[in-house]
Amino acid sequence: MAARAAMKFGGNLKELRIHLCQKSASSQGVRDFIETSYVPMKKSNPRFPILIRECSGIEPKVYARYEFGKENSSILSGMTKDQVLQQIEQLTNKTS
Repeated sequence: MAARAAMKFGGNLKELRIHLCQKSASSQGVRDFIETSYVPMKKSNPRFPILIRECSGIEPKVYARYEFGKENSSILSGMTKDQVLQQIEQLTNKTS
């Protein structure tokens, strides 16, 4: 999975934001993803903004911001770390 997480972002993707709860069971897969895949992803994209936002009791979600301020998001509740990576890949491959 680390190889998949080392994907390069490009095109019109401008920012990736991940929101999660520090304790809830629905955010466990997101926390696992961050522990195992954030570093390889950031090393592959050192100047790309990948933002991690923790807040108690929120629904885990990933947001992708594209050119001209357009955004797409995906809910990550109850997903495994592999499913979280798959959702991120889908958002990064969209054009907006």
